[in-house]
Amino acid sequence: MRPIEEQTILVTGATDGLGRSLARELSQRGATVLLHGRNEDRLGEAVAELGSERVRTYTADLASLDEVRAMAAEILEHEQALHTLVNNAGIGTVLPDGRAESRDGYELRFAVNYLSHYLLTKLLEPLIVGSAPARIVNVSSAGQWPIDFDDVMLEREYEGFRAYAQSKLAQVMFTIDLADELQGDGVTVNCLHPATFMPTKMVFAARGSAASTLEEGVEATLHLVADPDLDGTTGRYFNGLRESEAIDQAYDVSARTRLRGLSDRLTGLPD
Repeated sequence: MRPIEEQTILVTGATDGLGRSLARELSQRGATVLLHGRNEDRLGEAVAELGSERVRTYTADLASLDEVRAMAAEILEHEQALHTLVNNAGIGTVLPDGRAESRDGYELRFAVNYLSHYLLTKLLEPLIVGSAPARIVNVSSAGQWPIDFDDVMLEREYEGFRAYAQSKLAQVMFTIDLADELQGDGVTVNCLHPATFMPTKMVFAARGSAASTLEEGVEATLHLVADPDLDGTTGRYFNGLRESEAIDQAYDVSARTRLRGLSDRLTGLPD
């Protein structure tokens, strides 16, 4: 892995919570940091806080796959390299009005937490592979729920935690599949549960209080981003700093194949 000061790193959801704190730490260590957010004013605040000339911003609402495509095209046009992609942005377990859909008509958490990052990663894959050695880090969760392929959008049985947890399992399944696909290309792909109930807007909306610190989450995520001891580690799920096991469906090859086909169809990617 290159020294971090020689890396260009994209962090999605970089205007708040874990993403913003991670971006700050990466910037302080000398990386060129690409900040993603859906609000230009919030991005401006994050840039001002970092106070570095090696920061660039990209705007997209991940509830729109068209905006994800436009952002990916902009990144491919303006960036010469992408050494690490941190897929961090997400929606938690509680929405004010219950079940909601993305602009494309998909269940909102599945769309934002999983499909948007699936599409972004696949569109940026040539740039990442061309920048190898490189890493992809998916910020998932210990909260995981098996995907019911007969009701992925939870139109029959909706519950906020289930929606969140199946989207997070989908990230783990994608991690394992993509790691296999990129074997030999110099790109590792790993995912993690960064910390339990960090003090973020998502957590406060769900339970009103935190149980861990943002610093714990940053440390765990930074471990996957920058630890040279993980140069050969790929396709793994971490709980904090420790390699762990996801729920059983993550290791079901037929389920992952089914998810990949569904994801390609929903995002308009070729099979």
